[in-house]
Amino acid sequence: QVPVIQSGGGSVPAGGSLRLSCTATARTGIIYAMGWFRLPPTREREFVAGIIVRNGKADYADSVKGRFTISNDYSKHTIYLQMDNLNAEDTAVYLCNGDMSRHENGSWYPATGAWGQGTQVTVSS
Repeated sequence: QVPVIQSGGGSVPAGGSLRLSCTATARTGIIYAMGWFRLPPTREREFVAGIIVRNGKADYADSVKGRFTISNDYSKHTIYLQMDNLNAEDTAVYLCNGDMSRHENGSWYPATGAWGQGTQVTVSS
């Protein structure tokens, strides 16, 4: 398990920006990748973005490409999600995962014991 603490989020009008952060607080030496998922009010949990912490290689869901940017500070075991040009479809609880792996087919797999507490992002249209 890799415990993480999230911060950020809130409410903005459409077109606005928000920034989320997520810090791993233990067992940081085992981390290959960290990332973000979200749980919209009417859809299932979906992948948002992931980053390989040692080299910063990032991957995004098609729905957020060009609007969201994931980055990391390796020395602080922290990742960030800069969200720009937000729209109502981005409204969701955003969940950080501190221990992700990636299948050879490109799919991301979050570890069960590495979820953050979740943070609400609400975008008003």
